[in-house]
Amino acid sequence: MSSENADAEEVRAGETQDAATVWDVVVVGAGPAGASAAYAAAVAGRRVLLLEKAELPRYKTCGGGIIGPSRDALPPGFELPLQDRVHAVTFSLNGRFARTRRSRRMLFGLINRPEFDAGLVEQAQKAGAELRTGVTVSRVEQHGPAVPDRRTVAVVLADGETVLARAVVGADGSAGRIGAHVGVKLDQVDLGLEAEIPVPPSVAEDWKGRVLIDWGPMPGSYGWVFPKGDTLTVGVISARGEGAATKRYLEDFVARLGLAGFEPAVSSGHLTRCRSDDSPLSRGRVLVCGDAAGLLEPWTREGISFALRSGRLAGEWAVRIAEANDAVDARRQALNYAFAIKAGLGVEMAVGRRMLALFERRPGLLHATITGLRPAWNAFTDITRGSTTLAGLVRSSGVARRALDVLDRRMQATGGTARRGVTESAGSASSSAASASTSSSGPGEAGTEPSAGAAAEAS
Repeated sequence: MSSENADAEEVRAGETQDAATVWDVVVVGAGPAGASAAYAAAVAGRRVLLLEKAELPRYKTCGGGIIGPSRDALPPGFELPLQDRVHAVTFSLNGRFARTRRSRRMLFGLINRPEFDAGLVEQAQKAGAELRTGVTVSRVEQHGPAVPDRRTVAVVLADGETVLARAVVGADGSAGRIGAHVGVKLDQVDLGLEAEIPVPPSVAEDWKGRVLIDWGPMPGSYGWVFPKGDTLTVGVISARGEGAATKRYLEDFVARLGLAGFEPAVSSGHLTRCRSDDSPLSRGRVLVCGDAAGLLEPWTREGISFALRSGRLAGEWAVRIAEANDAVDARRQALNYAFAIKAGLGVEMAVGRRMLALFERRPGLLHATITGLRPAWNAFTDITRGSTTLAGLVRSSGVARRALDVLDRRMQATGGTARRGVTESAGSASSSAASASTSSSGPGEAGTEPSAGAAAEAS
């Protein structure tokens, strides 16, 4: 064999070896965001590895509300493991002025996260993704001895193993390693406390098909009751720094509901964090999505729909990054991903922040509007069913737009909102909740495991 032929054979052998050992896309975190990213990349025919530190199924603190945008972002043919279908909502203002509004059509569904997350992962596996559980990521490297070339990212595991990929998607929560690597900046930190309370059939029947939303006593706080068969998910959320008051709110909330005599099966606390407007969504060949990117609705702290939608986009753009032959092309694709996120979810978050500012200042006005005005109730049902979004509603409704404009002017005149300003990096978030694999709480969010920060906050 000539030397030229020998060299060609060596090159082909090297390419074969690389193809066998370098994944196209590695996704870190198997919550809704990570499973959606893995599914999107696998459906495109790429070699995808999904890493999860826990064994599945695993418990996650979460209200478990599946609204229209969440349902619409699910993989084709995915059957929701619904525990209940909501047709009525009772609104109250710190336990007073309760009013129930009903709908003939289902408003949204309720799920338990263990079954929901496991089902999404199964869909990703059916599409071709490979799953590894019980795996903790220590760090990500894009330069150095562990990285064979500029097209490769090294994912270093806690046991020292190195996994190589052409692109990495971080979906490991706001306290995860990937967000810290990207440099995600997070603000609006809130504390959520939740209890899973088993109840007898007579109590469960009273709640069937109906949820309760209670506007709470602290600025921006609220509580919820979500029925799931023989268990009620009861929780409250408010600004971080109000730990003792939040704990009292939950205790009072449970007591006035007549549920204090039932022993919770699970009690947990967790922190939710929204991204800053200027927070990055990528670094090199690494993208972040879901809670790892700080993507959730600031007013309601709803996170499942944000996780599913951003995860799908991250998976699609990770495929393009994996195909990029140089840093310039990879950067172009990462910027396209950021643009897609900001043009959709970013706009919704901006409106959500304005709604939160109104809610913090005038919870009674919001309560009176949604319980007393049919257009407001119709808007609520349209959003929960997914026929519009909060941002879409503001764009299409002159009344809503003018109301928010008036609010903005008042806020500027008074120098801001009543809300505390909290900003931290993903790295500092990691120190306060190092064990979290996905974050977000509130009704319908991708909650975290109970964190040290949340436990200290609630004590």
